[in-house]
Formats: sequence, C-alpha cells, structure tokens
Amino acid sequence: MLEKLGRVRLLYIVLGVLLLVGLLPLGFAGTLLSSRSAEQLRSVEGRYQAQLVQDKARQIELYGQRYRDVVTGLARAFELAGGIKGLNDAGYDARLQKTLEEDPNLIGLAIWPVSGELHRAFQPDLIQRNEVDQRVSEVLARMADRGIVVSRPQIIRSGQEMAMTVAAPVMGGASGREVVAAVVAIVSFQEVFKAVHQSTSRSERELLDAGLPVVFVVDQNGRAVAHPEASVAFSEKPMTDLKVVLDWQESGTQVQSALEPFTLVRDGRNVVMLGSYATAELDKNSRLGVIAIQDESAALASVSDMRRQTIWISMVAGFLTLIIGFFFAKKLTQPVQELALGAHRIASGDFSQRINVRSRTELGDLGDSFNLMTDQLETYINDLQQSAAENRELFLGTVKSLAAAIDGKDPYTRGHSERVSRMSVAIAQRLGLPDDECEKIRISALLHDVGKIAIDDNILKKPAALTDDEYEIMKQHPQKGYKIMSQIRAMKEFLPGMYMHHEMVNGQGYPQGLQGDQIPLMAKIVAVADTFDAMTTDRPYQLAMNFTDAVARIESFVGTRYDATVVSAFVQACEEGQIRPGSVKLKSRATPHPPAGSVENNGDRDLVRVS
Repeated sequence: MLEKLGRVRLLYIVLGVLLLVGLLPLGFAGTLLSSRSAEQLRSVEGRYQAQLVQDKARQIELYGQRYRDVVTGLARAFELAGGIKGLNDAGYDARLQKTLEEDPNLIGLAIWPVSGELHRAFQPDLIQRNEVDQRVSEVLARMADRGIVVSRPQIIRSGQEMAMTVAAPVMGGASGREVVAAVVAIVSFQEVFKAVHQSTSRSERELLDAGLPVVFVVDQNGRAVAHPEASVAFSEKPMTDLKVVLDWQESGTQVQSALEPFTLVRDGRNVVMLGSYATAELDKNSRLGVIAIQDESAALASVSDMRRQTIWISMVAGFLTLIIGFFFAKKLTQPVQELALGAHRIASGDFSQRINVRSRTELGDLGDSFNLMTDQLETYINDLQQSAAENRELFLGTVKSLAAAIDGKDPYTRGHSERVSRMSVAIAQRLGLPDDECEKIRISALLHDVGKIAIDDNILKKPAALTDDEYEIMKQHPQKGYKIMSQIRAMKEFLPGMYMHHEMVNGQGYPQGLQGDQIPLMAKIVAVADTFDAMTTDRPYQLAMNFTDAVARIESFVGTRYDATVVSAFVQACEEGQIRPGSVKLKSRATPHPPAGSVENNGDRDLVRVS
C-alpha cells in the first residue's frame, strides 16, 4: 500500500516537472520575445511618427516660403520700378489676371495703394469679390513698416476652399521709407491637404483602426486647418481635446518636434495613443502645428497576436504533457528506480553487479545497454577524444549546411556565404592573425546572413531594387541572426562578425551605429568581404561590377565604411592573386577548405545600396 502511494506521488512529481520544464520556458520566452518586440515596434513607430511630422512641417514651411517670396518679389519690383505709378494703366488689371492664371495655387492677387483704388484679380469660381476685399483689409490691418504678413489659413465659404493670405508692403515716397502700397496674395492650402492625406482616401477612424498614423494641421488656437477628412478642416473644429495638441500649444514655439504619448477615449474606453507634433513657421507671428496620432494597440496588433498564440500553444502543450506524461510516467517509475540503484553502484566504483530490467520496450534495451556500459567504460573513455574531433567536424559541416540553406533560399545567393568566408580568411591571413582567429572568422562569415532565414521571401527574392520600407526590413537581418544564434553558447565567439558586419567606421552603419574601434576586427573583415562579393556577382536587377572596378570602389570607402588596415590587406591579397575573380587561394597554414571554383551568382540585398 505504501509502495503504491509512493508511486502515485512520484507520478505527480514527474508530471509537475514535465509541465514546469515544458511550459515555463515556453511562456517565459514568449512573454520576453513579445515584450521586446513591442518595445522595438513602439520605438520604430515613434521614430517614424516624429520623422513624418517633421517632414510635413518642412513641406508647409517651404510652401509658405514660396509664396512669401512671390509676394515680396512683386513688392520689390514695384519699388525698383519707381513706385506705383503704373497702377493707373488701364490694362493693369488684365495683367494681374494673367499672373493669377499662371499659378493654379493663387486664388486671388491684389495691389492696394495707400492713396488710390484697389486693383484685384481672383478666381470667381473659388472666391467672391467681397471675400477678397475682406481678406485684404484684415491682413493690411496687421501690416507695419517693411514686415511681411502671413495670416492663418481660413475657409473660403463661397468656394469651400482653405486658403492663407500673404501681404508685403511697397516702400516709396521721397525718403523711400514710406508704405505707398501693399501686395496681397490669397494662396490655396490644397497642397497641404494633399500632404496630410498621405495618398489614402480612408477616414480618420479607418486609419486609426488600421494602426496607421493620422496627420492633421492646427493653427495657434488649436483649430484644424488641414485634415484627412476635409469636413473637419472646413468646420475649423477645435482639436484641443487631444493632449498632444495642448502640449504643442504650450511648447510648440520652443520645440521643433516631439513625441508625446497620451490617452484618448474611443468608443467609451481609454485608448493609449502615440502622438507627435512639429511646428511649421509661416512667419514669426504665424505658426502651424503638424500633429500625428496613432492607436498604439492597433499599431502593435502583431505583438498581441504573438501573445495569444503563445498562450494557445502553451495550453495545448500542457494538455498533451498531462495526457502523455501520465501514461509513460507510470511505465518509467519502476525501471528508473532500478537504473538509479545501478548508477549509484557504478558511481561508488562497483562494476561487478548488473541491473535486472525485464521489458520488451526500449527500457529493456536500456537495461542491457546499462549492463554493457560497465564492461565498455574504459573503451568509451578512450574513444572520447576521437568523438570530440568528430563532433568538431560535424559542427563545421552543420555550419556549412546552414549557410548553404540560407543561400539556397534564392538561386542568386547560392555560394555567397562560402565565398565571403574564404575571402574573410584570406584577409585575416594577410593581417597575420593566428590560425584559431582565422577559424573563428571563417565560421562567423559562413553564418553572417543567418538572420535572412527570418526575412520574408517576397523581399529576399524580389527581382528588382528594394523600396525604402523593404530595405528597412532587410536591415533587420543582423539582429534576427543574433537572436537565433546567441541562444547557442558555443556560438558566442562567432557572434561579432555575424551581428556587426554592416557597421561603418563613421558610425553610419547598423544595427548599433558603432564607429571606429568600437567595431570588432572580425566584423570589419566580414564587412569588406561581404560587400565585395555582392559587387562582383550578378543580380537579377543589376550586373556584376568589373573585378578591378570593385576593388577600387572598396578602397573609396576607406574611412567612411571600412577600416583602412583591413582594406589594405584585402587590396594586397587581390594584387598578389590570392583573391581572384571566381576563386580565393588560402595559405596552407589555415584549415583547408573545399576548392573555390566557379559558383553561382549572388544578390546580397542588404548591400544593394552601396553608393
């Protein structure tokens, strides 16, 4: 009875251990990976948002500056022509109309002498005469001396068009310092609307639900003047219910751009939002805020999916562990106890006794093997050294097979890792590195592209040049390779070349932006070999460079991308024939490699942008 109760307790212990060992690492790894993915994705989205609003703000400033220059140029032209005498010319209004028609963004153009009649030209389908006069009067009321005036964008009610007014004084008189007239232009804000729309017709809600940023423009009072939904801008809706708008109003005049996470109530629930703002300065008294908001949970939807999948997989794994473990734990209890007793005897130095395990399953074979172990223990010890050497060769073979599997994802990359490995060893030998260092560099170079396993085939095999977004994804392969291989303790000494082979000595590389001596020598060597192979092999969208031209191109990057000492060793190897088109000749003191021969062409996508 006691023996039976003991077996039951052991059964539960075995099941508990199975659950603990099986589910705890899985849950921990899933949580850790999802948290890291969320942090990285949130950081990427934040940087993208900040850059987006800065770009839009600069576009608005350039647009405003363009028409400030137009109006200022007209005013200076009058001053150089001797004032406003020509305004009495009967055909002058017609010339104003012609000037207006030449620029589709000009809605109205007016010249108002201090002592004289207002001359105006306008697009009657967009603005009425009285609205032109009203805008001219409003902007001239703010004018003083030679200062140019830019009004905030306002809706033209008759034409349902958003426009800003720009005015500049014409100086003249006996002293040349009197304001004798003013040049006023009413400029369409449609170009800013196009920039805010970001090539999409989706509404604000649709953009937020899709995890995309919504970009809009507000004036200094927080009212919308440009928005993906035109009705919001035309109604001049106050946007001050958004914290990011209030933050811009408080600090927008001092801070050019900033990232400001905040909480927003959507559909009756609090939602964490990512918000960014930047300031577009039309003139010193007229500023606009470019605001971007994004639903954080929608933007990080892939991370939520990962967490749900981790929970589901953990539940399935736990259920299977209980079912299978319960059955086999009962079968294992008694034979394991017998094996434990035999192991204790061997540990104490007693090799005279044998265990008695009767079973037609593998446990019976295990008992027989355990008995044979006593007789063959000395033989096995002698064989250990030979097995260690064989394991080393198996390890190298596995590394080469993995590299070949990576290259084999695309017919244009076949043989790339082997070529980069051989060239890297040749450079290392030229630098006088010891054999063990050369061997580390060889393995690191073989695995330098292991992260491309995690890159989508649609990008990896694309038969044309990559877009900016695809290029950013391709640039993630060093981190992905590092995550894969850093889990293996034996790979620790090969990680630098694998992880940092796209760093540049000027600090403009990736993934860490290291520079100079911060970059390990192994990574500097692999970087030169990797780039040179990419230059000298054909791609489906670009022919290989001439061998001599490619060497010269590598030399041109000394001090910016590559280390001078490494490039010097590489060039020396090329000049003396150690590295030749299609082959690399290694010195005999290094570990021998398979013959180079001719190999298929490679298209190393992350090196396409060498220029």
